[in-house]
Amino acid sequence: MLVHVKSDIGLVRGVNEDSYSCEPPHLFVVADGMGGHAAGEIASSLAITTMNSYIQEHRSQAKSQEFLEQAIVKANQTIYQLAQSKDEYNGMGTTVTAIYVEGDVIYWAHVGDSRLYLVRNGEFIQITNDHSLVWELVQSGNMTKEEALIHPKRNMLTRAVGTGISLAIDTGMIRWEADDLLLMCTDGLTNMVSEQEIYNLITNKEGDVKVIIDELIVEANRAGGLDNITAILIKNGDV
Repeated sequence: MLVHVKSDIGLVRGVNEDSYSCEPPHLFVVADGMGGHAAGEIASSLAITTMNSYIQEHRSQAKSQEFLEQAIVKANQTIYQLAQSKDEYNGMGTTVTAIYVEGDVIYWAHVGDSRLYLVRNGEFIQITNDHSLVWELVQSGNMTKEEALIHPKRNMLTRAVGTGISLAIDTGMIRWEADDLLLMCTDGLTNMVSEQEIYNLITNKEGDVKVIIDELIVEANRAGGLDNITAILIKNGDV
């Protein structure tokens, strides 16, 4: 397994509200916080620390996607309780996209509009669905992906961790094949760099995970760097 992760503040934001966990060979999480003041940064950081603690305590159960789902449920409860306790944190929340690698199986769980992609045999496949207003319009055929990228409400989420007592969480599993690449990223990347450009960069650099991630961050900033950018790239192989 080859892994590289990077988080960048971008060129506009004053605070990096993204957080991540990169714990090879098993756990990988990206989280993009939202909320006024420092609340977004707190929400994403709290999601990561809560999930890490839960997973360490329940690692023996790591044989299904429900394991990750329960870690996100715990994070949701923790963030929501804190948000209710202080006015300045009211309404804060975060996206969470997480995977747990167990042998040749990738378990994943997801809330929000960060993304998980699979690169396999010349294909670039978005595994997760965005929980956003514009994504629902794309799925219904009322908007193209290109139109969604410039829509004024493109950042309006329909689900986030920590914003309510209950939470619907998407989960699934993927079989891990030789030379597969998994890209996990916040929307600071995908709103700035097109999927075709991301795929071209990945294939042109022939699986060099550090070079790919570094150049993806450069490209997002070159396009304007309007948001924080966090990305993790994982290759199933050692070359």
